[in-house]
Amino acid sequence: MGTLLAAGILVGALIGLEDQAGALENGVARTPPMGWNSWNTFGCNINETLIKQMADAIVSSGMRDLGYKYVVVDDCWFNPTRDSAGNLQGNPSRFPSGMKALGDYLHAKGLKFGIYQVPVDKTCAQYFGGYPGATGSQGHEVQDAKQFAAWGVDYLKYDWCSPNGTIDDQVRTFAKMRDALAATGRPIVYSINPNSIHAKTGPQRNWGDVANMWRTTEDITNQWNTGQTNGYPMGIQNIVNVTVPLASYARPGAFNDPDMMEIGRGGMTDTEMRSHFALWAIMASPLIAGNDLRTMDSATTTILKNQNLIAINQDPLGLQAREVGNDGTRRVLAKKLSNGDVAVALFNQGDSTTTISTTASAIGLTGGSFTLRDAWTNAVSTSTGTISAAVPSHGTVVYRVSGATSSSPTPTPSGRPDNCTATYRLVDEWGTGFQSEVTVTNNGSSALNGWTVKMTLANGQTITSLWNGVNTGTSGAVTVKNTSYNGAIAGNGATTFGFTANGDGSAAPTGLTCAP
Repeated sequence: MGTLLAAGILVGALIGLEDQAGALENGVARTPPMGWNSWNTFGCNINETLIKQMADAIVSSGMRDLGYKYVVVDDCWFNPTRDSAGNLQGNPSRFPSGMKALGDYLHAKGLKFGIYQVPVDKTCAQYFGGYPGATGSQGHEVQDAKQFAAWGVDYLKYDWCSPNGTIDDQVRTFAKMRDALAATGRPIVYSINPNSIHAKTGPQRNWGDVANMWRTTEDITNQWNTGQTNGYPMGIQNIVNVTVPLASYARPGAFNDPDMMEIGRGGMTDTEMRSHFALWAIMASPLIAGNDLRTMDSATTTILKNQNLIAINQDPLGLQAREVGNDGTRRVLAKKLSNGDVAVALFNQGDSTTTISTTASAIGLTGGSFTLRDAWTNAVSTSTGTISAAVPSHGTVVYRVSGATSSSPTPTPSGRPDNCTATYRLVDEWGTGFQSEVTVTNNGSSALNGWTVKMTLANGQTITSLWNGVNTGTSGAVTVKNTSYNGAIAGNGATTFGFTANGDGSAAPTGLTCAP
């Protein structure tokens, strides 16, 4: 399966997540999930009619066709007691048709079904006395995972919601459901929140060995700045401060989650709402709307349907923007994109309009001529290297910069026995590690069924995670074989696997070969 594990989890336990994330590559978890969640606007006041109306609104508004697919039913959907066999049940008065029927309705609309549960005894609403019972998954992980799969669930939001447990306890407990979901054989995006009612463990580790997405902070609210560093409730500015430094954690199928969006819920100016969306987009954050989709005004619709920013967010490299400039007021974030472009955000966290500037070289590009596309206005301009804009207070200008080449070293050794070629590319690097991608190409006219890539990593390089392949070895001589979902490559087609590693990324692997 191919990953090095943290916090003492058994190697076999992670096979499910890596296989699951890879199986989800086509349209589920390789890029950040997009959709809608019931909690921010409705809290516990939910029922099947409401959820269906939201699903209908996603379709009629055109949001589904832009990628908003997951409809997530948050807390308070369940009967306060399990049945005689210990199975979860939908609340019969709120969801009289049952959860399977709701999932079927969503799937028939071309949408995906998300649901909420916790790894402890009580959900958040139960913990705070807002809903009766104690129906958490503690001790029922395998049973509940099977139930979710039988209902057609595509996304599980799994919320710690307890003051108890060390970070190692959290890792072990979250891993139980991770493995139980994987064992069902159904691709289910796994979203965890280790922070609620708990010391804020989200920023303390890379949770990519446990989940597809993980909350970085306490719960969001519809304010720009609540003055919190990481306590309830969090404003947009506060969440950005915590999440930006975690950029190295993000990769395809595994994303920092700064919480569901508050766009369209009031409490902020239009400029702040636009910044909210732009920053979530460039941070490769899941784009999960939280407003009432039935009553969106034109300003909200314009923000949520910005195709330039959605494309930046959904870029298959899966990279989160890195901060390349910050003087305390003016911040510059840069996100590499799969076609060689770079998205750059000029973010003004000050109280008055200011000019924010950077350069092509600062965001990792070289050359003499650049094209800048403004993500908000769609206006196109040219530059010889300066990237600059007058940015209003709490505003964010985003440019997609093209027409140049990456200045980061991108060695491309390749090997080609028979009809199989493997080509290596350095995607990103940071102080202690790097991310790379290997493209496996079928040079023949008939389908290739199965492949094996061999390579030797430079001294000091150790693979920490690998996706879309199964590796033997993490340092020195490494062999990577296809997984079941990406083994067949059509004639003249290609597939990829990627990995993160510790060490200096400037040294490319040697002895790269590919065999059918």
